[in-house]
Amino acid sequence: MRSRTRELSRVRLPSVRGNTGTGVNAAPSMKRIGFLSFGHYQNVPGSLVLTPRDALLQTIELAVAAEELGIDGAYVRVHHFAPQLASPFPLLAAMAARTSSIELGTGVIDMRYENPLYMAEEAAVADLISGGRLQLGVSRGSPETALKGYESFGYVPADGSTDADDARQKTAIFREAIAGAGVASAHHQMTGSRGLLAIEPQSPGLRDRIWWGSGTRATAKWAGEQGMNLMSSTLLTEDTGVPFDELQAEQIEVYRRAWADAGHPGTPRVSVSRSVMPIVTDADRHYFGLRAQVEGEDQVGYLDGGLARFGRSYIGEPDVLAEQLAADAAVQAADTVLVTVPNQLGVDYNARLLESIVQLVAPAAGWR
Repeated sequence: MRSRTRELSRVRLPSVRGNTGTGVNAAPSMKRIGFLSFGHYQNVPGSLVLTPRDALLQTIELAVAAEELGIDGAYVRVHHFAPQLASPFPLLAAMAARTSSIELGTGVIDMRYENPLYMAEEAAVADLISGGRLQLGVSRGSPETALKGYESFGYVPADGSTDADDARQKTAIFREAIAGAGVASAHHQMTGSRGLLAIEPQSPGLRDRIWWGSGTRATAKWAGEQGMNLMSSTLLTEDTGVPFDELQAEQIEVYRRAWADAGHPGTPRVSVSRSVMPIVTDADRHYFGLRAQVEGEDQVGYLDGGLARFGRSYIGEPDVLAEQLAADAAVQAADTVLVTVPNQLGVDYNARLLESIVQLVAPAAGWR
């Protein structure tokens, strides 16, 4: 597939390399901007992503184009038993080989499906290829196509344990493994030594770049206590009646306070996801013009047996979107905004969408 990066305007906005906030509730004035692709593929009219190969290659190409535009991050969603991206590490390694500076991440890996030690090896390999650019979002996962699909992978919770318990336990093992903890007894006759062996290879610093995908204030508090970064999407699996952005901002505040109370060093990172569609071209109006007239409010519904709140989509003229995003409490509280892209419209369209955001929306919203 031919890269289109030479045909894009080379914006090269300055990348942001640190959270400038101070204190629990401080919001950074500068933000990283990344894209998040679900990697949908399906042979249906209008789609430019017909096969899994299309989805994989186009994700790589979009990462290349995004880096040319000065976008800070290229993130992929992980779903099993669905026509979407599923196995992240070969893809992340390929993205790493084609790029040099953009962050590469997941949002999120469902740990219920993972062997944490094998995952630690794969993650270290991809991180080494990238030169230390991986930002890995992990979590218990979201509602999915398959009923208890992780059990088909051979992971059945023990009696008295839940799938959420398993996800947290695997995450703990994974984090210790990538930090160099010994996990297997040395074979004395082969190694000449005794003790525990760590997984190989190791990629120093990777443990500090693990994020927990949180859907509630309670899990955000847990993530802060554990010393992981926080990743919050356009869905919260709780509802208190307040607008989505305010509930999510409260989630972020709870997280940062838990981090501080636990005594972890440094400043944690926080990302939020948003659907942002600037209406700039006739193609934008064709695809999203009607949605701009009807999608301006949160949605509340039942999910996994409880109330959930879905955040609104931001669709409209760039100056209007900038004003709305500047008033979004959670966007202002986070240091990173991940823009979900309509990947089935292809690389060229999504590169233009990202270009519109970094040129017309982000500066006016005070992000850059």
